[in-house]
Amino acid sequence: MNKIRKGDEVIVRTGKDKGKRGTVLGVLADKVLVEGVNVSKKHVRPNPMLGTTGGVVDKVMPLHISNVALVDANGKPSRVAIKVEDGKKVRVLKTTGATLAA
Repeated sequence: MNKIRKGDEVIVRTGKDKGKRGTVLGVLADKVLVEGVNVSKKHVRPNPMLGTTGGVVDKVMPLHISNVALVDANGKPSRVAIKVEDGKKVRVLKTTGATLAA
């Protein structure tokens, strides 16, 4: 069970985007894509066969999963624990003890 999943609200803990918040767009092994964070410019060639125009495009680059933390109800970063309740694994925030929706 992953501690951070697609759709979770996270805050960046380190790096050039420290303190920024965003929604997880996807999880790739040990990296995450966060909306509006770690955006780089990519130069794209035009492709008339596909109907795409060329130019400079913003692209979201992955961050290591250890550099982000979930945001609790108070707006602070929180670590995640996995506990077994009623025979099912659930994610629990360490700061508030709140369980996260599946």
